[in-house]
Amino acid sequence: MWSGPPQQDEGLPVGLSAVSVPWKNLDPGKGNREPPGGLVEASASREETQGEGHSAAAPLDVSRLRSSSMEIREKGSEFLKEELYKAQKELKLKDEECERLCKVRAQLEQELEELTASLFEEAHKMVREANMKQAASEKQLKEAWGKIDMLQAEVTALKTLVITSTPASPNRELHPQLLSPTKAGPRKGHSRHKSTSSSLCPVVCPTAGRIPTPDKEGKEVDTTLFAEFQAWRASPTLDKNCPFLERVYREDVGPCLDFTVQELSSLVRAAVEDNTLTIEPVASQTLPTVKVPTVDCNNTNTCALSGLSRTCHHRIRLGDSKSHYYISPSSRARITAVCNFFTYIRYIQQGLVRQDAEPMFWEIMRLRKGMSLAKLGFFPQEA
Repeated sequence: MWSGPPQQDEGLPVGLSAVSVPWKNLDPGKGNREPPGGLVEASASREETQGEGHSAAAPLDVSRLRSSSMEIREKGSEFLKEELYKAQKELKLKDEECERLCKVRAQLEQELEELTASLFEEAHKMVREANMKQAASEKQLKEAWGKIDMLQAEVTALKTLVITSTPASPNRELHPQLLSPTKAGPRKGHSRHKSTSSSLCPVVCPTAGRIPTPDKEGKEVDTTLFAEFQAWRASPTLDKNCPFLERVYREDVGPCLDFTVQELSSLVRAAVEDNTLTIEPVASQTLPTVKVPTVDCNNTNTCALSGLSRTCHHRIRLGDSKSHYYISPSSRARITAVCNFFTYIRYIQQGLVRQDAEPMFWEIMRLRKGMSLAKLGFFPQEA
């Protein structure tokens, strides 16, 4: 009898060989079991039945799986396409935004560069203008200090000359027409007695406003002239319309500067009034000169004012002009006489003459006398 477990039949399918079949006890009393052959047959019949069922259901499951997988693939493909479209759209929007921002950045950089360049240019311009203004200011300051020093020196010298020059004892350097005959040369015409030339003005009046009395030298003050002078001295001015200067212009200045060449005479008179006339000696090397009608001014033997043939040792220059006019000794004496008068009244106007009314009056009379003599042809001979 078979007492062990059933052996796997090599010829049977795996599913059948793996099925364990229990022994069926047909006769419990005898202890007999069912022969293995019958069990195998029964089991095989069952397997065949199940295999047929399974073989019929398998195609259905595969088709379902295939259809579901296709649906899943289609849905996944559609989802991925939608996501890809959204991503591409977002990427395109971001590219446009980046491009716009790049343009904005480029525009801002260009504006910044232009602004920086304009700021630097403006700063350089301001610095250049400041440097030019500073240089001009420094130059003007130096010129101003130079003018101040020059004016201070001139005022000091003028004060010294005015203080040391009085009608009683005039300064010989300030008034060259009073030089001694040995230095000034022989003079034509009569000469005054030494006693009469030692003192040119009387004693100062002790009482202001009192009319001076005749002195022992034979001089007497004209009351009309003295009154006009006192009115002018109260408020000194160079206005030729005031009575005092109007008389001097009419009686002395006008006739003294009335030369043959009227055009040049007018220019000389204006330059004397403006204190812009310069008289200088003729150097050995002559400079270019201008011509006045009917007079040869470039000839040192012809006077530009009188037109007469005379040896000219001096020449005049009007204002800042570079032109020169040669003048004779007589013309020079007439011009210097008028210049001396204007110089003295300017000193009075500026407060540089600290004297009483009478000494000032006699000094002005002496200067008027000089203009009259020069107009009549009396002038000191040049050494």
